[in-house]
Amino acid sequence: MPAGSSRDERLDPFTLPVRFTAPDKTADGNVRHVELSRELAIVRRTVAGIKMAVRLPIATFRGVALRMVPPADHDGGAITIVLEHHDPALSLTLFRAGDGMDVIAEWQSWARMLAVPLLVAEPDGELHEPFRRVGPLRAGPPSSRRRRRNAIKSRRPTIFLRRKPGRSIADAEVHRDEREIIARN
Repeated sequence: MPAGSSRDERLDPFTLPVRFTAPDKTADGNVRHVELSRELAIVRRTVAGIKMAVRLPIATFRGVALRMVPPADHDGGAITIVLEHHDPALSLTLFRAGDGMDVIAEWQSWARMLAVPLLVAEPDGELHEPFRRVGPLRAGPPSSRRRRRNAIKSRRPTIFLRRKPGRSIADAEVHRDEREIIARN
């Protein structure tokens, strides 16, 4: 477990870059060392005595997935947040908890800090996005326009909304060299 943790495996997304170790069944010693920053993930491990380091830009990851781990013989199951890669061997577990207290907040924090989409894992392992998106923006129903209580109201008087537009002086009549008729005392 990471330093400073209690029962749950937890990395803080707001303290990037972070270094941690993760279990790896194919590596020597069943462990791999990971360095994670906002732009890059470096996975270091030793396989058959050969040291290797894999540099993965965060853009190559599919997103941050919320996964349910079913109960096994010796534990009661868990909820995990995983930085998913197209190659499952390169996916990184970022958070693991036995209960679902802070899972949604952690899931959204990791996705926001790494600028990757939110994903949900189905029981069959399939990943999908929980919200529709258009490019990097979340799509939703359009909100209704509020005329009176908007951000501009505090900066601009509402009288301009009711006032008629002024006339252009380009079309105005000009009288030159004429005798001026002005009532002066």
